[in-house]
Amino acid sequence: MTEHRRRDPRAERVGRRHTESDAPDMSPGARRDPRAERDARRGLVNVPVARAVGAAPTQAAVTIVEAPAFHILVLADLPDGRLSSHDRDVLGAARALADKGGGAVAVLAPQASGDLGEAGADRVVTAGVADGTYRPERLSALAEAAVEALRPRHILAPDTLAGAGDVARRLAARRGLSIATAVHAIEDGRVVGRADGGARDIARAMPEVVLLAVEAAEPHRGQPHEARAVGLPEVEVEAALVDGGLLEIDANAVPLAEADFIVSAGNGVTDWRAFHAVAAALKAAEGGSRVVCDSGLLPRDRQVGASGTLVEPRCYLALGIAGAPQHLQGIERCERVVAVNTDLYADMVKRSDLAIIQDAQLVMPALVRRAKGTKQ
Repeated sequence: MTEHRRRDPRAERVGRRHTESDAPDMSPGARRDPRAERDARRGLVNVPVARAVGAAPTQAAVTIVEAPAFHILVLADLPDGRLSSHDRDVLGAARALADKGGGAVAVLAPQASGDLGEAGADRVVTAGVADGTYRPERLSALAEAAVEALRPRHILAPDTLAGAGDVARRLAARRGLSIATAVHAIEDGRVVGRADGGARDIARAMPEVVLLAVEAAEPHRGQPHEARAVGLPEVEVEAALVDGGLLEIDANAVPLAEADFIVSAGNGVTDWRAFHAVAAALKAAEGGSRVVCDSGLLPRDRQVGASGTLVEPRCYLALGIAGAPQHLQGIERCERVVAVNTDLYADMVKRSDLAIIQDAQLVMPALVRRAKGTKQ
C-alpha cells in the first residue's frame, strides 16, 4: 500500500526562505516593515523601531523627515492651547500633500502643544502667545517670517473668521498670494470650494493659500512625527488690537453645533431641575435626545443626532441616553464622551470614554456639589 503524506505549505515556505542566499534575517520573531522601507526610499527615517514579535519598544517610534524636498505650512488655531478637530483636519490635509513628494509639514502655533507630532507635524514654530489672547499682528509677522524661512509650497489654515483664518487672509493680502476659501476637498492638485451660498461647487488649480472648511480632510492617523521646534528671528510689532478675553455669555445662547461643552439628557432623566442645575454649574450647553425633544422637555433646536444637530464639543456628558444609532451619528466627532447610565451594556456606554453606571438622578446632584466645591 502506498503511503500518501499531506503537504505542509507553511513548512515549505519557511524552508525556501532559509535556503535562499538573499533571504531576510529570520531570527525568532523577525518581521519586515514595508512602511519603513518605503519611508527610507523617500528620505524618511523612523526611530527607534522594535521589529521582533512580542518585543516592546524602548521608546515610541517617531517619523523624522530630515531633509524635506519642500514644506507645507499650516497655521493652527489651538483654542485653549489644544488642537481642535478642525486643526487636525487641516494637518491631515497637509500631511497628505507632503507625503506625496517627500515634503515636511511645518506648523505655526500660538503656543506649544504636545499633540502636534501626533497630528502629523514635522516642524513647529511657536508664537509664544501663552496667555490665550489673540494677537493677529504678531501672528501675521511670524507667518511672514516663516514663509521667508521655509518657502512653503502651500499654506493651509482652518477657514475661521478669527485666529488662523484671519492670519492666513492677512498673509495672502500682504504678499499678493493666491487664495481659496471654503475649500471642502483637495483632489489631484485641485481644490473644490463652495459658491453661490453653497448651492454649487467650484474646482480650481491649487492656490498658494488654502482655507479648509470643517471635515474637508481626514486627520492624520499614522505614526507620530517629530514636531521639531524651529526658531525664527524675533519680531517686534505694535499691537493695534487688544484682546479683552472671552465674554461671559449664556452657554445656551451659543448654537449647539458650536458648543464646547454639552450636557445632554435622554429618557433616563426625570429630575429636570437637577439637569438644568448641572448644565448651569458646569457652564455647559443643554442638549437632548430625540425622545426628550419630541416630548417637549427641551426645545427642538437642542436635539442632538442625525435628525437634529451634529455636534463636536470637547466634552459631551450624556445623562440617561441609551444611544440610538441616529444619536451616535450626531456625536461622532465629539472629542470626549462621558456616559451616565444604569445599563452597563447600553450603546452610549460602549461609545463613551468614561462611564458611570448609576442612576442619573443620583449623579446629577453630586456633580453640582463638586462643581460648586461643596460636600453637602
